[in-house]
Amino acid sequence: MGDWEGVRLHVVTGKGGTGKTTVAGALAMALATGGRRVLVAEVEERQGLAQLFDVPPLGYAEQRVASAPGGGEVHALAIQAREAMHEYLDMFYRLGRAGRALDKLGFVDFATTIAPGLRDVLLTGKAYEAARRRTGDRFVYDAVVLDAPPTGRVVRFLDVATSVSSLARVGPINRQATSITELIHSPRTAVHVVTLLEDMPVQETADAVADLHAAHIPVGAVVVNQVRPAHLSPRELTAARRGKLDRDIVAGGLQAAGLPADGDVVDLLTREAADHAERVALEREQRKVVTGLGRPVYELPRQADGVDPTALYELAEALTEQGAA
Repeated sequence: MGDWEGVRLHVVTGKGGTGKTTVAGALAMALATGGRRVLVAEVEERQGLAQLFDVPPLGYAEQRVASAPGGGEVHALAIQAREAMHEYLDMFYRLGRAGRALDKLGFVDFATTIAPGLRDVLLTGKAYEAARRRTGDRFVYDAVVLDAPPTGRVVRFLDVATSVSSLARVGPINRQATSITELIHSPRTAVHVVTLLEDMPVQETADAVADLHAAHIPVGAVVVNQVRPAHLSPRELTAARRGKLDRDIVAGGLQAAGLPADGDVVDLLTREAADHAERVALEREQRKVVTGLGRPVYELPRQADGVDPTALYELAEALTEQGAA
């Protein structure tokens, strides 16, 4: 599986608006390429994966959502705290229908409200169970991809042992949290951080990487999403930033394309070229910060028309070519 041989749980996080759900879906597709079976799960109840794969809203039951090149399969589910609690009560306390009866009395909402850490244990616990599930001597899934909360909350979300330390020092909850913690802090987990080449997302990415290191949670790759190509040569970019782009060349290009080359149009294009050159320069500086984090860096191109299933395959191929899978 490329750079992540041996990793069973891929956690994808990022500042809101960076496209972490898109990256999670593309990574799942890339990991499934070549005949593998991969599960991708979301925990925020936004149905982002359903929109991404263009399928009906996902439930708690795992379902196939896409085929990957080479005969692979991508399955998905939306992990919901309520359903996870029912499963937990049945698994550890054999309550069965009685567990759902408790739900009618508001037990689940009450429990997760007074003990927010319990909700995170339930959500991460489902991903943990899927990552270790076997049929005979084979894992059911070759890898599990978790579309996790944003960077500002991801360490607290993953550090379940701390979350439940005040809830239960013994018993099933404690044992479950301990098992989850062992997986999350092991080489079988990698937390990938999605960013854009902009000040705030890059700074939040750097903070998240530092926080993950401090919590001894394995950091995976930094995925730079929505990368725009430079439309001008380095020399032209320098000239554009200085306001010295050759106007005759701009006018000649317009004429060659059969477009009007009057002064107003040339002025507009040179201003846009200056803006583009400025953005390229800013992105170059942010890219230095990203590469300085000391993690593998993958770049995904901006999809001007949005991300549909076809674009998802292209993003998955780009990740594969860069060694992500």
